[in-house]
Amino acid sequence: MEIRETHPFDLTPAEAIRLQEALRARVRLSGDIGEVSLVAGADASYTKGSDEIYAVVVALRYPDLTVVERVSASAETSFPYIPGLLTFREGPALLEAFRRLRSEPDIIFFDGQGIAHPRGLGIASHMGILLDRPAVGVAKSLLVGTATEPGAGRGSASPVLRNGETIGMAVRTKEKTRPVYISVGHRIALLAAVDLVLATARGYRLPEPTRQAHLYANVVRREGNGEGRQTTLPSS
Repeated sequence: MEIRETHPFDLTPAEAIRLQEALRARVRLSGDIGEVSLVAGADASYTKGSDEIYAVVVALRYPDLTVVERVSASAETSFPYIPGLLTFREGPALLEAFRRLRSEPDIIFFDGQGIAHPRGLGIASHMGILLDRPAVGVAKSLLVGTATEPGAGRGSASPVLRNGETIGMAVRTKEKTRPVYISVGHRIALLAAVDLVLATARGYRLPEPTRQAHLYANVVRREGNGEGRQTTLPSS
């Protein structure tokens, strides 16, 4: 993939916050993503206390969700782990992984927040802007806002509210499991994002793009392999 935009990541936390506040105005909360034939999931993994970040992107054919490409990259970071500033720790490795991706996904799922974030710019929104791609945040817990427990059935949902504004949805992707928290990253409407997450959740709590990315990120971290690519795409 071509990376259309980037910026320095070696910022102080105060500088990072100011950048987030500036980028927030560029997030698009709607967009026609057209026919979806390829989806991707992105995730990063690192050992607690380590500054080596292992990032992966997994591309899957839609709707059958066959994995067609997996790429990985690693980068050393000096940015500390601070809730709400995740992109400044993981972003450089993720961007390098996307540079290695030969696929052109129609939408990208991130293991983290979109606009359901203290400054409205979680990793899905931040990366969506830099990649100029439709992006969805699928988080396992809330960072900001509140939501009532959705109904017990698969597909049940309740809004995530912050100061009376809907910033996401709590969605039950599987019966008898905790909900996930879906928020717009970039260039997609919230209900369309919810529909795609449910369409790609196949028997697990996490949708298949981020589930596969999470599994692969752990493999890459254990093997210490930040230079990988596996693909079923043609070589030319």
